[in-house]
Amino acid sequence: MPLMQIVLTLIVVGVLLWLINRFIPMQSTIKSILNGLVTIVVVLWILNLAGLFHYLNHFHVGR
Repeated sequence: MPLMQIVLTLIVVGVLLWLINRFIPMQSTIKSILNGLVTIVVVLWILNLAGLFHYLNHFHVGR
């Protein structure tokens, strides 16, 4: 994926999140959860693009 497309995607996600936070009335706790969830998804997406997310599949919890 070209770098320009990644940057544009991050900009679009940021603007959409800003618009949701700015113009859709909701409780601050719901906004915090939404912001955290979007941040986690974006970080995992970037890790997957960088090829680092593949190594996280080798970690197992429990048996």
